[in-house]
Amino acid sequence: MAAAGSGFDDPSADVLADAAAAFGLLASPARLHIVWALAQGESDVTGLAARVGGALPAVSQHLTKLRLAGLVRARREGRRQVYFVDDPDVVDVVRLAVTRLGARADRTDLPTPRLRGL
Repeated sequence: MAAAGSGFDDPSADVLADAAAAFGLLASPARLHIVWALAQGESDVTGLAARVGGALPAVSQHLTKLRLAGLVRARREGRRQVYFVDDPDVVDVVRLAVTRLGARADRTDLPTPRLRGL
């Protein structure tokens, strides 16, 4: 169904549900930071924990959730698991959101919108 006057079709309920689930997972600052870090390059859980400033067990749990959702994947290298984002669309969305919000925060002439409490 096309939105009135827009020329765009509305996504199906299944697509909206999948998108909401992905955004729900990325709504955690820790998981968003992990995906951001992995968008820059592969890492094992120890490297990610050091980079994002999280405890190893917590980062491992976040990675498990991201893997189950299909947002990140892992491969074995010897005794360690190396994690990476396998979906370029997820990388694009995360980079766009973080970069744009960061640019807004850097501009002192504009008030920074607060999205909390919506």
